[in-house]
Amino acid sequence: MKIILKHKAEFQKLLADYAPATDAQEILSKIPLVIFMGVSGSGRNTIINHLVETGKYKFVVSDTTRPPKVRDGALEENAVHYYFRSEEDVLADLNAGKFLEAELIHNQQISGISIRELVEVSKSGKIPINEVEFGGALNILKIKPDAKIFFVVPPSYSEWMRRLTAREQMSTEELHNRIRTAIKVIQIGLKEDRLTFVINDSSLESAEMVDHLVRGGEAEEHHNEARQIAKGILEDIRKHYDV
Repeated sequence: MKIILKHKAEFQKLLADYAPATDAQEILSKIPLVIFMGVSGSGRNTIINHLVETGKYKFVVSDTTRPPKVRDGALEENAVHYYFRSEEDVLADLNAGKFLEAELIHNQQISGISIRELVEVSKSGKIPINEVEFGGALNILKIKPDAKIFFVVPPSYSEWMRRLTAREQMSTEELHNRIRTAIKVIQIGLKEDRLTFVINDSSLESAEMVDHLVRGGEAEEHHNEARQIAKGILEDIRKHYDV
């Protein structure tokens, strides 16, 4: 299904220099935050699910302008997978500075984390956790430099492609959009030294690694290996696709 963003130009203009409102930034300074980024199909949400199951973390449900999709044979649920909202409502909240971050994704939708949802999660006493696209992650670091941001890397190019195409039916155009985005994501991720790279070979082991790091542990060797895998995936993309 092709998605058309009616207010694309307005969103692009607003997001170019977006920042939360002053009172929202004060709220954010008091809330711990764990964020995942990476290429589409890297398995970020599976790792998040394992962490949520420990009882120490709670998933922050993002807002999005796109309609629900069928994934794993079931239609996505509102307030579970996303808050599915109109473009007009999201645009109004962005103008009021009510988001932590938001981003144009795959050139067809706006998705982002609302301050509203972060406040609700923090009331539970658990660590808010979510995944965002690359621009959102970098914006979060500007606004909240103490956020812990993990870049999830599939174990190989071939495994990444298997996961990406198995998740849902995609048109050739959408697949190419995701591959173009992946190139940008990896390039930016490799330039940013404030990210921690994590290999997602076993999602449970990856979740344990992330929890270890959130609690102050170290894993420099794993981080360096994950960065090398990311470089290899980028090289393989360029061999297989002219995008």
